[in-house]
Amino acid sequence: MIENYDGIEETLDVETEIVSTKESPKPKKRTERIIDIEKDIQKDYDYTRGQLYDVIEKGQEALSGILDVANNTDHPRAYEVAGQLVKSVSDAAEKLVALQQKMQDLEEGPKSKQKVTNNNALFVGSTAELSKLIKQGLLDNK
Repeated sequence: MIENYDGIEETLDVETEIVSTKESPKPKKRTERIIDIEKDIQKDYDYTRGQLYDVIEKGQEALSGILDVANNTDHPRAYEVAGQLVKSVSDAAEKLVALQQKMQDLEEGPKSKQKVTNNNALFVGSTAELSKLIKQGLLDNK
């Protein structure tokens, strides 16, 4: 194994230059994306609301069609599917109302919570001391 590297330039017939690696490379420029939270919330709300409206409308169309099939065939499975579709459409309507309520809560901001005063009294002592205090209280009230 070669231990001395001084003659490597001569052996390989090349000229080398020592480059210092202590210099730190230039930092890469970070492009920061400025996010407008309110705009994103409104965009998500509008998209979700539109999707829920679409689901409800298509569900109502499908319900109308399956009710026609159920009435024409009197098949129990058709009525079962119609019942499931009614539930699905009503669930989508409930989600729409819940979405509206959540959006309203976001617009109002955090509500201030009322402070509750603790009305519970705590006695630390023995039963004999408690009995003594009760008797004194009863005597004082007479």
